[in-house]
Amino acid sequence: MRPNIVMIFMDDMGWRDLGCSGSTFYETPNIDSLCGEGMRFDRAYAACPVCSPSRASFLSGRYPARTGVTDWIDNSNKFHPLHGKVVEAPYLHHLPDDCHTIAQALHDGGYQTWHVGKWHLGLREYYPEHFGFDVNIGGCSWGHPRDGYFSPWHIETLPESPDGTYLTDRLTDEAIRLIENADERPFYLNMWEYAVHTPIQAKPRDIARFEAKAKKLGLDRVDPFVEGEDIPTLENRGKHVVRRTVQSDCAYAAMIWNLDENIGRLVEALEKKGVYENTLIVFSSDNGGLATAEGSPTCNAPASEGKGWMFEGGTRVPAFAVWKNVIRPGTRTDECIITPDFYPTFLEAAGLPPIPEQHCDGVSFLPVLRGEKGKERPLFWHYPHYGNQGGRPGGSILYKGYKLIEFFEDMHVELYDLARDIAEVNDVSREHPALVEEMKGMLHVWQKEVGAKFPEKNAGWVPVRR
Repeated sequence: MRPNIVMIFMDDMGWRDLGCSGSTFYETPNIDSLCGEGMRFDRAYAACPVCSPSRASFLSGRYPARTGVTDWIDNSNKFHPLHGKVVEAPYLHHLPDDCHTIAQALHDGGYQTWHVGKWHLGLREYYPEHFGFDVNIGGCSWGHPRDGYFSPWHIETLPESPDGTYLTDRLTDEAIRLIENADERPFYLNMWEYAVHTPIQAKPRDIARFEAKAKKLGLDRVDPFVEGEDIPTLENRGKHVVRRTVQSDCAYAAMIWNLDENIGRLVEALEKKGVYENTLIVFSSDNGGLATAEGSPTCNAPASEGKGWMFEGGTRVPAFAVWKNVIRPGTRTDECIITPDFYPTFLEAAGLPPIPEQHCDGVSFLPVLRGEKGKERPLFWHYPHYGNQGGRPGGSILYKGYKLIEFFEDMHVELYDLARDIAEVNDVSREHPALVEEMKGMLHVWQKEVGAKFPEKNAGWVPVRR
């Protein structure tokens, strides 16, 4: 019998934002329990350090550089291109027209397909209902709830609730209703949370819970911020990168606490429907935690930096999968997975034929879920943009435990041995010149293959005088 598939895709959740992945301040008992029933990935990666490219990568099974969606989609055209030492590369501001999504593939295979939550992949003509979803609840062009998490939200694809209703609660109500009313066909639920993206807003009683905890731990007396270098764009001259060094934001913790309650409700609904044991549940995030800007609500240490950066904090994400009688409970793996891998994995789990011409960059990790060893392969990133959070344009490759980053402002490279240095503080490029050349060559071949676009030199760049 074909399984139901539930994809819980978080927004801006860092790899250490769960109790089961190392947080000692945030509390996620339901998520931790769910994770314990399956396999946790210690080296899961988002295809991009910002949201829209990872979302397009998930739906297409392709790297962002191949889809053409390489930065967050800004339909206002207010923020791009940014100008620093280079001028950002152009990119597509919607899901590619010819993209045959995982939802379309599953729908063609007999699945009910539902999208609930954030979308952020173009204007109305690019909404979920045009890419294989029978139902779209809450998906629109917005990247975050512009009017906050408490209703009224003014999201065009989500009818309003009574004033003061919390968005994550409402989206879960909608998902539960879909599960309760599902027919006998298998279903695919795209549960794409708006949480924990800014604005950082939570219920007062939940915030109070973590204010009491912070006080008990002495975190209320700790300054969690360190100010660093300038943000390297003309548009942000005078602004500085502000890094959070400890997880202590009580409102952010409360958002995660509420999310955890709602995931508990979602699992309970699957159990009541009698379909939990035949449901593949996958949990992950679109990019790393927001640690260097916009209030810097979380910390990804020991990984460096966060959302918008090419370093581990920007791309390493939490991930686990649960499927009763298929995945052995309580397992962990250091096998690497990346966003485009979900597409072929879901097809294989559903017993449907692969579509290699579509998900050409993804590799099914279903064998890993069954306890087999994965194949060694390089992973790639291409981000020819300035991150709003302080990151600089670059490309990178992860290969045999080493990560090489090539920065496009001056084309210098840095090499890190992640097994010994997850914080990426010791550049070992001089110690391994042959490996640098090998990895740089692989990166350049891949960039040419996928048609990657690059920034251009900025003739008008003038260094800041101090």
